[in-house]
Amino acid sequence: MGNALVTAADITGAEKVLEPVMRRTPVVASRILSDLTGGEVRLKCENLQRTGSFKPRGAYNRIARLSDVERRNGVVAASAGNHAQGVAWAATELGIASTVFMPTGVSLPKLVATKAYGADVQLVGQTVDDALVHAREFADRTGAVLIHPFDHADIVAGQATLGTELLGQMPDVGTVVVPTGGGGLLAGVAAAMQLYRPSVRVIGVQAEGAAAWPASLAAGHPVAAASMSTMADGIAVGLPGSVPFQHVVDRVDVVTVTEDALSRALLMCIERAKLIVEPAGAAAVAALMTRDDLELDGPVCAILSGGNIDPLLLTHVITHGLRAAGRYLAVRVTISDRPGGLLDLLGVVKGLGASVVDVVHSRTGGQLGLEEVEVSLTVETRGPEHRQELLDAFAHAGYTVRS
Repeated sequence: MGNALVTAADITGAEKVLEPVMRRTPVVASRILSDLTGGEVRLKCENLQRTGSFKPRGAYNRIARLSDVERRNGVVAASAGNHAQGVAWAATELGIASTVFMPTGVSLPKLVATKAYGADVQLVGQTVDDALVHAREFADRTGAVLIHPFDHADIVAGQATLGTELLGQMPDVGTVVVPTGGGGLLAGVAAAMQLYRPSVRVIGVQAEGAAAWPASLAAGHPVAAASMSTMADGIAVGLPGSVPFQHVVDRVDVVTVTEDALSRALLMCIERAKLIVEPAGAAAVAALMTRDDLELDGPVCAILSGGNIDPLLLTHVITHGLRAAGRYLAVRVTISDRPGGLLDLLGVVKGLGASVVDVVHSRTGGQLGLEEVEVSLTVETRGPEHRQELLDAFAHAGYTVRS
C-alpha cells in the first residue's frame, strides 16, 4: 500500500487484523469539559490501549502485512517511547525480531518497557531524528524492514481503526479533537471520518513549541518546524509525514496549545477523570480547556492518545499545572531580620487559610541589607482568586513581593 491514500477496504482490512489483539478502549463523559465548552464532551481513552497508547494499532497492522521474506530479517524502528513499545510488542506477538533505536535521554520507564516487550534497544544520539538515521542505516545493512512511526499508509490505516471504533461508540459525534505529531493518528481519524462520516469535524492539536503542521498546511506541503521545545515528547515531531499530509490537507484544522495548557490538562485528567495521561496525550483536552476559537460542532470527543509518563516528569508537570491553574504561589519576600519577622509573614498566609508548601530563609543575598532576610515562600492556594487575595494581603501588610 506504501504511499497511497487509505481506502475503506484498507481500514476494513486493518480492523480484521487488529480485532483479535487490540482493546476496545472506553469512551467516557467529561462533565468539566462539557461545562467549559457549553456542549457534550467525551474522552476516548486510548491511554488504556495495549502498551499505553494508540501506537500498536498502526505498528501491528504494518508488521502483520509483511511477507515471509520481509519478516526474515526482522524489523527496526526509531522512537522516544510509544512507537518503540508498539513495534516491540507487535513484533513479539507476531514472532518477529525487532531492533529499536532510542535517543540516549529517553525516559527510563519507556526504555525498560520497550526491552520488556522484546526489542533489542540501541541508545544513540540526542533526538528521535538522530535515532532514525541509525535505524535507516541498520535497515540498509541488515535487510530489516523499517517501521516508520507515521509515514506509511498501513500505519495510517491501523490508526484509522480508532476512528471507526469511535463512530460505533459515539454515533452522534460532531467533532473529534486529536493530539498531533507526525500526523499518523490525525490522518487515520481524518480518513475514517471522510469515508464514513464526512460531516464530522476533525481538529488536530500540537504543542506550541513544536508545531510544524500550521505552517505546513499554509504552505501546501510538509515544512520543518524552526525549533522544538515542549514537555510533550510524544508529539514533538519536526516534519509532518508526506503520507499523513495527503489525508489531512484541506480536511483538517490544526491548532496549538501552550505548555501551561498541557500541564493544566494533564492535571484535570488526573483529578477529575481519574486517568493518567502523558503531556502529548492531554493535548486535545488542553485545546478544549484553553482555546475558545475551535468552532466545535457537538457532541465532541477528545482523544487521550497515550498514558506513558515518567513518574518524575509527572511530579514536575503536576506542580507546573497547579501553578498554571493558580493553585500554587511561589514568591520571594524581603523581611526584617528580627525575632518574629518570619512569623509575621506566615501569619498573613495563615490569615487567608493558605497552606505553606516550602520556606527557604536566606541571609546571604547580594542585595540584602544587614538587617534583612530573603524568604522564598511556596504556598498552595485554592485557585486564581485566592492567589490574588494573598498577593493583595502581602502588599497591604507592607511586603514587597517578587516572583
